[in-house]
Amino acid sequence: MNMLKTTLLMAALTGILIAIGGAIGGSTGAVVMFVISLGLNFYTYWNSDTMCLRAYNARVITREEAPNLYDLVERLAERAQLPMPRVAIIEADEPNAFATGRNPEHAAVAVTTGIMRALTYEELAGVISHELAHVKHRDTLIGTIAASIAGVISMIANIAQFAAIFGSNNDEEEGSNPLVLMATAIIAPIAAAVIQMAISRTREYDADAEGGRICGNPLYLANALEKIEHYAKYGEIPNAKPETSHMFIINPLAGKGKSIANLFSTHPLTEDRIAKLHEQASQQGITTV
Repeated sequence: MNMLKTTLLMAALTGILIAIGGAIGGSTGAVVMFVISLGLNFYTYWNSDTMCLRAYNARVITREEAPNLYDLVERLAERAQLPMPRVAIIEADEPNAFATGRNPEHAAVAVTTGIMRALTYEELAGVISHELAHVKHRDTLIGTIAASIAGVISMIANIAQFAAIFGSNNDEEEGSNPLVLMATAIIAPIAAAVIQMAISRTREYDADAEGGRICGNPLYLANALEKIEHYAKYGEIPNAKPETSHMFIINPLAGKGKSIANLFSTHPLTEDRIAKLHEQASQQGITTV
């Protein structure tokens, strides 16, 4: 199923780029965008982890630099029967985390400095277990490809808007119709948001449930989600963008109020996630942390 989702996302990227290329440059533009999309899909597949880590200035660390964090990830990865992922730290006060990589053998788990200060050891274990669950379910490739798709669409939308305003005045020039270009500039970001939503919200529920099993107590993760949600209302991670918000355990743009990130949320309501984790704990006979 995840491989099918990945294939569909790549096909969506190709289709949208070809359509935008056609709007900007006619048949020639469509061909150019088709060639670009092939190269972009290939590059994204092999470099998705590096791209995501670089986007948030995440620094890969060794055991010597953060022994407690490194040992925790190692212990939980072993419990999840996964290869040891790379561990990265993001210099940001806001508590949050994400996982990335095309497969478990090329995965990375990134956490902010804020999350290491705000959470207890057990709560941090719950968060890391959630991210390892995404790795185990191979959600990380889908997420990073979706981020690339949304980013490219937004970039091309800006180009189309610029072309519509400053482009040629020759109405007979193929693909230069300013009304078409402006429509592309408006529709493309909406398409990017829809693609984000294609990354099913059920992935978060599945990762929560698996994370609760990996760490041994679903309430660890439930308490962590409550804290992260609270902090997210008052600040956001530097460089956070709507097209990559789905990667994080909690939407890093939650404090944006009525922003596009909330209108097209890729995360279920946090209170619903917490309720499901409490239900899971109750079924396991767990009542306290």
